[in-house]
Amino acid sequence: MARDTRGRQHLFALVIIASALRYAVLALLLACWSAIALAQDPEATTVQRVARDWLALTDSGDGGGSWDAAARQFKDAVPRDRWIESLKQARDPLGRVEKRTVMSTTFATSFPGARDGNYGIVLFRASFEKKADAAESLTLERESDGAWRVVGYFIR
Repeated sequence: MARDTRGRQHLFALVIIASALRYAVLALLLACWSAIALAQDPEATTVQRVARDWLALTDSGDGGGSWDAAARQFKDAVPRDRWIESLKQARDPLGRVEKRTVMSTTFATSFPGARDGNYGIVLFRASFEKKADAAESLTLERESDGAWRVVGYFIR
């Protein structure tokens, strides 16, 4: 390292090191803050848990159980026996689920084709035994009893 006429190290190198440390600390603080902010959203956590519980029924092939656990809007739109058959046709060719990760959770008060209400949309990235890359979208509604229930399921 270069030294000045008195034998001291140049200030320039120290400034670079200090700046790099500041940026590293700032990046670490931002990462921690983001994780804390996400962890502190109890509504998103609840919606994701309900979505995963419902998906566990579909993963096990329990079409009747998933229909029973769905929202009133879902049940009004699709008869139980038709849902069981539709789920079987959609999921059986994929094989068992190997991995599922939440990609996003959003909330809305209106949704195309549905009455106004409180909705949560959870997007998952999933891997199945016979389809390595799939996307699953679940729409949930907070019903009058305060519980979140699935009103829509889409897989591609």
